[in-house]
Amino acid sequence: MEEMRRCRIKICGLSRPEDIAYVNEALPDYCGFIINFPKSHRNVTPDKVRSLVKGLDKRICPVGVFVDQPMETVLSLAADGTLGAVQLHGHEPQEYVVELKRRLKELAAAGHPIPVIQAFAVRTEEDIARARNSAADYILLDRGTGTGQTFDWSLVQEMGRPFFLAGGLGPDNLAEAVRELHPFAADMSSGVETEKIKDRGKILRAVNIIRSL
Repeated sequence: MEEMRRCRIKICGLSRPEDIAYVNEALPDYCGFIINFPKSHRNVTPDKVRSLVKGLDKRICPVGVFVDQPMETVLSLAADGTLGAVQLHGHEPQEYVVELKRRLKELAAAGHPIPVIQAFAVRTEEDIARARNSAADYILLDRGTGTGQTFDWSLVQEMGRPFFLAGGLGPDNLAEAVRELHPFAADMSSGVETEKIKDRGKILRAVNIIRSL
């Protein structure tokens, strides 16, 4: 029961072998790779993801983060075993989500399921309602695409389904966020960086904070 209650941890935006070494030491539940999105300084190619995941501790689930990518790009990284979960961070319609889940289920028929996480920028109660009705396995609540800022947490009342909490989370506000909102997982990126580079000390501190709650 305690394991079910524990808030999971996701460190997102890994792009270097050093980042892999940091998470292997900290052992979060998930780590994320932003794939084919050149606007982000954390962007990596599919081939780079394959290379990085080879060095990842098997206890950590690798998550591919995609922004309005062709479905075949997503499926190719799931089919070869690179990804353990898929996160959609663009404007993917629900038809895309449903079809992706169907095809991922076929891929995983002989192995582990590959869940779909759909991200939503939260600014109003209507955004929360859209997130609640998503066909994805999990939803992720954020302020926007990589803003590094928190949204109005008062908008999150009882979601009625598991959610990843993102947006401006780091060692300084992590405990407060988890105690107040009870997310399924806390998702951090810029909050565990220094000058846009993943910071080993901040990653270890953030993971330790979650583990201690």
